[in-house]
Amino acid sequence: MTSVAPPKLTLRAELLAQLAEPQTFDVTVVGGGATGLGVALDAAARGLRVLLLEAHDFAKGTSSRSTKLVHGGVRYLAQGQLAFVRESLKERALLLAHAPHLAQPLAFVIPTYRWWNKPFYGAGLKLYDVLAGAVGLGATELLNPEQTRALLPTVQTQGLHGGVKYWDGQFNDARLAITLARTAAAHGALMLNYCPVNELLYDQGRVAGLVCTDAETGKSYRVRSRCVINATGVWVSELCAQDNSERSSPERTGSRSPGVTPSQGIHLVVDRAFLPGDAALMIPKTADGRVLFALPWLGKVILGTTDTPRDDLPLEPQPMAHEVDFILAETGRYLSRAPTRQDVRSAWAGLRPLAQEAQPVGHSGSASGVTSKLSRDHKIWASPSGLLSVTGGKWTTYRAMAQDVMDACFEQGLLDATWALRGGTEHLSLLGSEAANGGNSIREIEGLHSYGSEAEYVQACSEKESELAAGLTPAMVRFAVRHEYARTVEDVLARRSRLLFLDAALAREVAPKVATILAQEAVVAPQIVRFDALAANYLSLPNKVS
Repeated sequence: MTSVAPPKLTLRAELLAQLAEPQTFDVTVVGGGATGLGVALDAAARGLRVLLLEAHDFAKGTSSRSTKLVHGGVRYLAQGQLAFVRESLKERALLLAHAPHLAQPLAFVIPTYRWWNKPFYGAGLKLYDVLAGAVGLGATELLNPEQTRALLPTVQTQGLHGGVKYWDGQFNDARLAITLARTAAAHGALMLNYCPVNELLYDQGRVAGLVCTDAETGKSYRVRSRCVINATGVWVSELCAQDNSERSSPERTGSRSPGVTPSQGIHLVVDRAFLPGDAALMIPKTADGRVLFALPWLGKVILGTTDTPRDDLPLEPQPMAHEVDFILAETGRYLSRAPTRQDVRSAWAGLRPLAQEAQPVGHSGSASGVTSKLSRDHKIWASPSGLLSVTGGKWTTYRAMAQDVMDACFEQGLLDATWALRGGTEHLSLLGSEAANGGNSIREIEGLHSYGSEAEYVQACSEKESELAAGLTPAMVRFAVRHEYARTVEDVLARRSRLLFLDAALAREVAPKVATILAQEAVVAPQIVRFDALAANYLSLPNKVS
């Protein structure tokens, strides 16, 4: 029998009862993506009283739609962002250590087709090794054509001179998000999804709390808090626009919100036959100067990504026809068999919150310019009323971003500075990390390996029911409801399981069975009709650009 503590229940009625209790939180975080979850965990680990509110599900937006990389950022070397790369490499090592069941090393191979490619890329990646230092994952190697084909069996061989192999990391982004939420709860934080914020509360002109609403019942709650943190990602300006100090008279020239330039990245998922083996394909410079990846992930291959500026901020962004054309065409140049639209099992898009300098409230960036050259680093900003906002960044540095946000809280006098000396997350392992399997599990089909040392508790949720599909079992669905905040079919099939992102048709097929289990677990509205429409979008590709 495992010595791991039993998982904490996440029964919604009990969570809402805690929210209704008369109390003042030290920290209230608005936004349940990578940054917000990291902040909640950091604050809770220090012993602060923490509340996190998410309008939808945890990681519903950008944080479940990444390229699944834990990386220092090879391409940022060419931009001269050495300090950012160095910090990212340090955080890469910590994430791999803190969640070995969800994040593991991955070998990348750059195939080379010109004689000078191999020494050129090899030199840059040797610098990458130097910046990683003691936390490097493996030395960069120059490969001959035979070695390159051994690692990339389906690589285009015509004109192949060899390749360069280097190491980075890969992870399961949405499951990491849920694990962060649960780890924060294990440290005393109150975590609530489907609870949007409607209004900020003030005391003598300073933010002193907020009003939120349970999306399921419509009941509102007034929350008192010493510090309110806006970590809503690409939607950061929306809460800033509600801030009284940002909407006051024109003479308040200091009132400016953090600007965000939204950038869309899409991904296409195809079968492993297109890239068998455990190494990833990396193209550092495509026809239009972007980076392209083909990554083995949970039994499939992810192709991506794009960097398309957007003015709008849809919750469910859709791939654009020219983006699909670009990925299929560029991938076809480097694989012996070019994937087509008919080969795509799932297609999805996410919006990156690329941070700008502070902009007037309501400004959300422009669709002009090249977003691939904007920094992936983050920015933190405090309004005159004390609302603290954070935007930008990337998954790999979520922990460092959270630490920076907490430091800003102390520096701004929003929290007693004595808390700065307590806790922290640099040495804090996440739930499930004890005795985790590791190995190549992140490249295998979904299964119990994603739960690490909690696998035994998952199995105990259901013993006799047969598997639903592709490694997903009824026990996992029940565990998702009882211990992972799942409320809908989408929550289960998009983020607790990743089936929607891997095979949308199969996800549609299994959805009614998942809805039945949710009903048995007393989930009132599993939303199967809405999920079916959503899954159809993941299957429907825009027509090819003529």
